[in-house]
Amino acid sequence: MADLEQLISDKAAADAQWREQRQAEQEAAANLRDESVAEIASDPEAFVRYLDMQGDNPAYSAGNIALVMKQAPEATVVFTRDRWKSRGRFVLETEQEKGSKIFVKSSADRSYTLADTFDVTQTQGRDLCKPRLEDDTQEMETALASLLNYSPVQVMAQVGLDAGAYYDPQNMVLAVDPNYSDSEAFGAIAAEIAHARFHNRGFNWEYSRESCELSAQSVSYILCRRFGISREQPDLSRQPNLFRGWQAQGQLDALNAIRNMSKQIGGGIEKSLAPPQRAAPAVHRDAR
Repeated sequence: MADLEQLISDKAAADAQWREQRQAEQEAAANLRDESVAEIASDPEAFVRYLDMQGDNPAYSAGNIALVMKQAPEATVVFTRDRWKSRGRFVLETEQEKGSKIFVKSSADRSYTLADTFDVTQTQGRDLCKPRLEDDTQEMETALASLLNYSPVQVMAQVGLDAGAYYDPQNMVLAVDPNYSDSEAFGAIAAEIAHARFHNRGFNWEYSRESCELSAQSVSYILCRRFGISREQPDLSRQPNLFRGWQAQGQLDALNAIRNMSKQIGGGIEKSLAPPQRAAPAVHRDAR
């Protein structure tokens, strides 16, 4: 007769050990993430590296990008094994055990667990397709129209601006100079829309152009990177001092504010560029 009492005791002990191990792994990953975020917040080179990674991987949070950067400094585009498979690419057999850990939502509950991601160089298969917007094309015009829709304030044309666009916080108006090239206009409009959204129609009493300039330019840089538009790096001269004295969570929140805004706007632009999906023909079955 089986000793069920012992079997139950053994299972309880094994479950407890597994939970302790999982918690230890998650705590180690969280510490690694915070360490990477601190480097991003204090080092201009790491900050630009983060912006590039975020532009190439818009689906992932700032924390997960920071985690990948720490584990795989040379990574560019990363996905989990299943997401690579959905894109027609497969993780090489020799790379199966060399993934970078990120936090993902558990399929069983609302908690988070760790999963492996793999860089594109660790995979093979179908070529990646990345959207690339070029001047004087219908796609660029569509993207600019979608971008302007994210302005929370009135948009007006104004010739003679020092840049392609300018947000006036006093009058809460976004001015756009129509004489700039499409790509210059895209980058400038994206940055000024970010300013307007950070200002939040005047409800953000802590808003100032100086304090939000790096974040606004970072949103623009990420969006330009996502759509293959060339633009200069943000001015990082004040970046090391900007986050000095902040706790890890505050630094991460600031990075996620940049990421979330660029993800929302970029997702809308990408959707506007996608061809309309044709409905599948109805399937007629014989009545039985």
